[in-house]
Amino acid sequence: MNLARRTMNNPAFALLYERAWRPTSFWLATGRTMTADRRYAVRALRLRPGDRVLDIACGPGNFTHHLSAHVGSGYAVGIDFSVPMLRRAVVDNAGSRVGYVRGDARRLPFADGSFDAVCCFGALYLIPDPLLAAAEMIRVLAPGGRIAISTSHTPEGVLGQVSRLVGGAGGLRVFDLDTFPKLLAEHGLTDIDQQVHGLMQYVGATRAHE
Repeated sequence: MNLARRTMNNPAFALLYERAWRPTSFWLATGRTMTADRRYAVRALRLRPGDRVLDIACGPGNFTHHLSAHVGSGYAVGIDFSVPMLRRAVVDNAGSRVGYVRGDARRLPFADGSFDAVCCFGALYLIPDPLLAAAEMIRVLAPGGRIAISTSHTPEGVLGQVSRLVGGAGGLRVFDLDTFPKLLAEHGLTDIDQQVHGLMQYVGATRAHE
């Protein structure tokens, strides 16, 4: 287990993650607040009453809980590999329309087409075999559903070279800008949208009706 994944499994870090680490680090990386990212998530997923939402690598559940408030009679499920993170989620972000599951993003314990919206915000660069995890997200997405991710990207020039070296040393992957749009298109998704904010890319797409 690399340094980044060991850190995510540390109980002390789980306590600080959404309170301090993530808001600060993401603002430095993107210039965006967590409130702005949550609003983006709701827009990108085009949430409707009754939707079933899956939040991959949910951490302590802040995004999961926020999404559950936008689906009416639907529900949101957060899945994460870290037990300390899930314990924080249950304490800090429980609700009548939200639940949490421990599992591996590369082998999601859900049937094909189980969810109307699937997302992964700020975590694919931590997951071993991230493209396999992205393919699993598509597998469990229902026809007509939306997928949304935010993850790292490689800037041009020296900054890109440095980000790859620093990220690699800490166990963080840095992706080319065409990696996820290409993957989504190859799996038949349409309406692909990509935004770049600082060192992060935000990608959304729709699974076609069958």
